[in-house]
Amino acid sequence: MRVNDPEISIIIPAYNKHLYTFTCLESIYKHRNEAPGFEIIVVDDFSNDETTQMLNQLAGITVIRNSTHKGFIHSCNIGANAAKGNYLLFLNNDTVVTRGWLNALRNTFSDFPDAGLVGAKLIYPDGQLQEAGGIVWQDGSAWSYGRFDDPNKPEYSYCRAVDYCSGTCIVISKQDFFELGLMDVRYAPAYYADTDLAFRVRAANKQAYYQPNAVIVHFEGVSSGVDTTSGTKQYQVINHDKFYQQWKETLKSHRHNGELPELEKERNIHKRALIIDARVLMPDNDSGSLRMFNLLQIFQKLGYKTSFIANTIEYHDIYTRQMQAIGIECFYFPYLKSIHEHIKKFGHTYNVVLLSRADVAEKYIDTAKKFCPNAIILFDTVDLHFLREQRQADITKNKLSQVSARLRKQQELSIARKADKTIVVSPIEIEYLKAEAPDLSVELLSNIHKNQETVTHFHDRKDILFIGNFEHPPNLDAIEYFIHDIFPKLHQQKPDLKLIIIGSDPPEKLLSYASPFIIIKGFVPDIKPVFDHIKLSIAPLRYGAGVKGKINTSMTYGVPVVATPIAMEGMNLIPEQDILIADTPEDFTKQIIRAYDNESLWTSLSESGRINIEKNFSFSIAENQLQKILQRNENI
Repeated sequence: MRVNDPEISIIIPAYNKHLYTFTCLESIYKHRNEAPGFEIIVVDDFSNDETTQMLNQLAGITVIRNSTHKGFIHSCNIGANAAKGNYLLFLNNDTVVTRGWLNALRNTFSDFPDAGLVGAKLIYPDGQLQEAGGIVWQDGSAWSYGRFDDPNKPEYSYCRAVDYCSGTCIVISKQDFFELGLMDVRYAPAYYADTDLAFRVRAANKQAYYQPNAVIVHFEGVSSGVDTTSGTKQYQVINHDKFYQQWKETLKSHRHNGELPELEKERNIHKRALIIDARVLMPDNDSGSLRMFNLLQIFQKLGYKTSFIANTIEYHDIYTRQMQAIGIECFYFPYLKSIHEHIKKFGHTYNVVLLSRADVAEKYIDTAKKFCPNAIILFDTVDLHFLREQRQADITKNKLSQVSARLRKQQELSIARKADKTIVVSPIEIEYLKAEAPDLSVELLSNIHKNQETVTHFHDRKDILFIGNFEHPPNLDAIEYFIHDIFPKLHQQKPDLKLIIIGSDPPEKLLSYASPFIIIKGFVPDIKPVFDHIKLSIAPLRYGAGVKGKINTSMTYGVPVVATPIAMEGMNLIPEQDILIADTPEDFTKQIIRAYDNESLWTSLSESGRINIEKNFSFSIAENQLQKILQRNENI
């Protein structure tokens, strides 16, 4: 496991208990391919059991042997001085690491630019929670938050800033560690050095974060015992007094011992937002999820503790954890059994309640208005459903669809009248709503994207792409229209060109169109390699509403788009400058060939599309829009 240029140095102080040390190393080895390059440094603290013999038989680790028994703190500092990595990870030898632990810890520094120290979720061998971050009270005493509780409860499962994390497993950049003066040897041989280090990190204007997706099994007591009147454990009491004297001025702002731990665990939170959407967000699956996922992060940036509930109250092992890893508090079954009951119980704590999509908003808006007296109630349409459904009915000539669209309009207008503000994604939709009800408070908050790096040039690209979630009816209609009415004409003139189709949930009917020239890939977890080599993207939508994520996404990768007028609606795109427009099969074929063969036109469209993203759909634009929406409410 030894690497020449490690990103992370895992430092394991070990004093006796060689079987625990071996088990710890074995668990790291088991998950070695999940993580960035790392080295392992074991500091043998003058063990007198079989530790030395065992370590002699293990390859790929660095072993440092202390000439005398120096204790945990000195051993950590000795290991740090020998480390090559940019990050130092201090790990007790009486631990077992689990799947994804190291990436979760490392990624926290990327997700939170102010992170100075990151700690793990600690659980006992019997599955009970040992620590979900730590609380330090006004008297300097420390709590392991959540001790002996169910570790899967929502309140223990999202990343957050904390007072400290147990030194059982913590990560800090090597530069910060040495600038802060290493672990303070005044706390030798052990206890309170980790708490003191976290306080020094915070005094340097950084934060200590608890990362629940890094789960560590800790056999507490094996390394130091449990008796606080003798041995190493006695320093837990002795060093408490040292710590208090060092930090008593800082501690004056902390609550008294045991007072409101549910608030004290994140005492810097002063604003709270609750978002309820139809289902767990899958940002690599559909445009609506991506927009909401990005919007949650903007709420966080504006200082809100952000909580999320899916109407299905489901937990998803990948996507729920993805939200929790970046600090979104998610509520789910079996810990949440009724969203109405949650609103009734906790509604008074929220400053913002955002209800996403008409069916969700209709279900909860009355409860939110009644039990969230301090909150602005936002109805996020995602797109105007009645507009999309009316356009679909106009194309299909289906009378039931016409009736359904009229009922949908009544529903959305009723919700909009109850909400404090209604959010739409395009200026066109503001006009539609204002035409129906001029007194409505309607705000613009569009799709949110970030331009991606791409280096593939025009001549190294080929083929055309359609991307879309096929649970969304306009997407299925669009691609079937393209395959039936446009692609045969295009294939006649460009016989080598292939149509690549990606997107989740392609139905059997669509899959039946697959051929050597129509490649249906379905869901693709990483779309970047596809966009890096595709030449054009298509959006042949015949109906729809809102802003089209397929166009935005293509432009973030610098891939020009050929679209129908309805597809580019409300996106501030200028035909021929930012996008090519076609309204008939013949025009669509012509426009594809124009851009496919003309490097100058392709390059111009590519550059203009990326500029449009920055001007209209960037994070900074969305942040300003949301801030104005919330400020306008505060000023009423």
